[in-house]
Parts: sequence; C-alpha cells; structure tokens
Amino acid sequence: MPRLTDRRALMRNRARAARQGPALFLHETALDEVKDRLSMVNRTFSNPAIVTGFPDFWAAQWPGAKIVPDDEVLTLDPGTHDLVIHAMALHWANDPVGQLIQCRRALKPDGLFLSVAFGGQTLAGLRTALAEAESQLTGGLSPRVAPMAEIRDMGALLQRAGLALPVADAVPLRVSYADSFALMRDLRAMGEGNALQARLRRPTRAGVLARAAAIHAGLAETDGGRITETFELVVLTGWAPDDSQPQPLRPGSARTRLADALGTRETPLHD
Repeated sequence: MPRLTDRRALMRNRARAARQGPALFLHETALDEVKDRLSMVNRTFSNPAIVTGFPDFWAAQWPGAKIVPDDEVLTLDPGTHDLVIHAMALHWANDPVGQLIQCRRALKPDGLFLSVAFGGQTLAGLRTALAEAESQLTGGLSPRVAPMAEIRDMGALLQRAGLALPVADAVPLRVSYADSFALMRDLRAMGEGNALQARLRRPTRAGVLARAAAIHAGLAETDGGRITETFELVVLTGWAPDDSQPQPLRPGSARTRLADALGTRETPLHD
C-alpha cells in the first residue's frame, strides 16, 4: 500500500510541539464535541479507550481511559471496550479503513465508536495559495497539506468497517490570524506540520512562502487586516453490531400504506 504519511516525521513534529507547549485548542473543541454526543446517549461507559497522537492531553481529560497511540497496528484487545474514541489522528492514517476496523473489533457488541478528525474543507485557502505560489515560482508542485477526505467519503468508511447506525457530521471552525505565517506557526505548534511521505525534503524557498502569503491574503476572508481560515472537524459515530439494535424491515413487508400514515390521498402515476 502506498504510504501517505511519513510516521517518523509525524512523531518528530508531535514531539517538537509537546516540548514547546502544544497549541491544542482544536483538541479541546474535539473533546467538547465528543462529550456533547455522549451526553445524548443514555448509557454509562465503563471501559473506554482513546486512540490519539497526544496522549497527555486526552489522559488528563479522561482519567481511567486506556490511551493508545495511533500506530498502524493499534494495541487494542478484541471485544474489550464499550467505547473507543479515535481522537484527532485519523487524517494522518495510511490505512483509515484499517484503523476503523481495528477499533470496531476492540468494541463489545453494541459498543460505541467515535472519531474526530480534520475534513476536506480544512485549510482550503492555504492549500490553494501554496500550490499557486510554488507552481508560479518553481514550475512544479510538491505535497504540503495532507489530502483530507470529504465528509461523505469519511461516512462511507464507517460502513466499510462494518459499523452499524453510521453517522457523519461536520463542525466548521473559523479561526483568524495576523497573516499566513502566524497560521503556519500555529500548525507547527499543533504538531500538524508537513509529514507527507512525498514532501519536499529541503527547505522551501523564502520567495515561495512570501508569494503564498500574498495569495492567501487575497483568497481568505479578512477581518480588520487579519485573515480567516477554516478548520473542518468531521465527527464519525457508529456502533458495533448487535441484535438489540434497530433493524431495517425487509422490502415489501410493510403492513400500512404510506398514504394512510400521512393522512393523504394516493394518486396513481400515469404511464
């Protein structure tokens, strides 16, 4: 399988962010989204596991949970957990379906899976600006931002992984910065710097970055001289299959006409 992510570079980026004091406001937002969804579930979870690249943050927020690194092979025992959370790491997975399948296998029957990760609308302006600047000044193009999936594709992953009652929804966050360089510094502090396997392996020319900043300022929404960029958090929810869950009816098995249920008159279509 082709490798999207250079795992060694990703670990290096995260370790550097941790040493310098990580900017984890997006993890805080992800945590709020997870807790909000759990509050709607009439159940107490006694054995949760959290898959994440930032264990210190999630362990502090969820005492008692098993914290698992987002390695290619997850250290999760089959059929053990009633809740598995994949926290802000799925967008770096070389095999996202494999990650979800491993999480499903770790769930007890009727256990809940939740994931929060970046979606396809994340950093749309910055991606465009970097691509245009590099192509204009160098005549080439190198991968700089991970190709994050669209919400409809991420929702399909739940079904491919065998999870029941799949739901995918997006939470767009608008964040303002003084300029593109402030945004890039924040990405570095998040541990979300370029860790793509096919990335440029030498420093980017200063002229390319300056040109990208100028293009980005023209593309992004502005507020008092600041630029505004979007981070899209996609939240995935699914359940380990169980006989107690609602099941779809067999086609043709209905005993009540839809027109009667709606209290309306049925009009036959003409040939």
